Amino acid sequence: MSQNRQVVIRELPKGELTNDHFELVDGEMPGVDEGQVRVRTILMSIDAANRAWMQGATYREAVKAGDVMHTYSIGEVVESKDPSLSEGDIVAVEARWADYVTVKARHAQKLPDYRPLTHMLSVLGIAGKTAYHGLIGVGAPKAGETVVVSAAAGSVGIFVGQIAKALGCRAVGIAGGQEKCDWVVNELGFDACVDYRGGNLFRELKAACPDGIDIYFDNVGGEVLETVLFQMNMKGRVVCCGAVSQYNADAPTGPRNLPGLIVVKRLRMEGFIVMDFADQDAKAESDLMGWVKEGKIVVVEDVVEGLENAPRALTGLLAGDNRGKRMVRVAPDPS
Repeated sequence: MSQNRQVVIRELPKGELTNDHFELVDGEMPGVDEGQVRVRTILMSIDAANRAWMQGATYREAVKAGDVMHTYSIGEVVESKDPSLSEGDIVAVEARWADYVTVKARHAQKLPDYRPLTHMLSVLGIAGKTAYHGLIGVGAPKAGETVVVSAAAGSVGIFVGQIAKALGCRAVGIAGGQEKCDWVVNELGFDACVDYRGGNLFRELKAACPDGIDIYFDNVGGEVLETVLFQMNMKGRVVCCGAVSQYNADAPTGPRNLPGLIVVKRLRMEGFIVMDFADQDAKAESDLMGWVKEGKIVVVEDVVEGLENAPRALTGLLAGDNRGKRMVRVAPDPS
């Protein structure tokens, strides 16, 4: 039987993740037992969380040296030994960086044959739903409030700001580099975007948010989170989604102004995982599709071609070189 290309973790990083931590190998084609399906990988999600999984167990098992790298992917069922799924079905699965994976059928979510399939990873997938559930389910925005989001040009950040605008809020982004900030404002419609590399984040953020900050959607942690907390309004909400600034750090650091500001300003900080809101996914998809059709959300996707380029896609993402939802195309969409 034909080979199954896989990307394994050669060794766990101590500090910055590089392409050399991975290796492309030929593995055996996975077998299929009763109750299972074999899935041909089409698209793999590339997320900062991939790096966090290498640091130990989180909301899911740790990724270890020698493992085929974990991912969330969309694929096509090519063999089924379960009546709930048939060959040709499009499914979303917890998978690996590989051409093919075998999973239990009950762990494969059948998707509509929506085109382009890339939207099922971006605006209608994990990125869009993370933005939607985090902002609405945790942040509880009200029209007229100021929403700030870090990593504003990233896969989740681009949707957070646009959803905030659709709900009648003022949307302010934080991103790296003036060119990226200009793009966030001019192409995505944010009210303002501040360059965290510009030299004085506190002053520039204060100028962009003259009425203070009601909701902060945090994707980076560290010094940016610390700076934002000083400008939060009374009873503000901090939505904790990720901490990409810390994932490559030997000694991660957190904000030093806790719990003082939390108490004084009566702030609420809450972390979440997108799966927490799975029972509300149908409404999220309906609202997101509606906003796309109305032109209130621009969908931006960053597709890297080829399984062999997955390591570069991840290290580049961690360095901030993506705009919009990054993913790797492993195979073409079914005809």
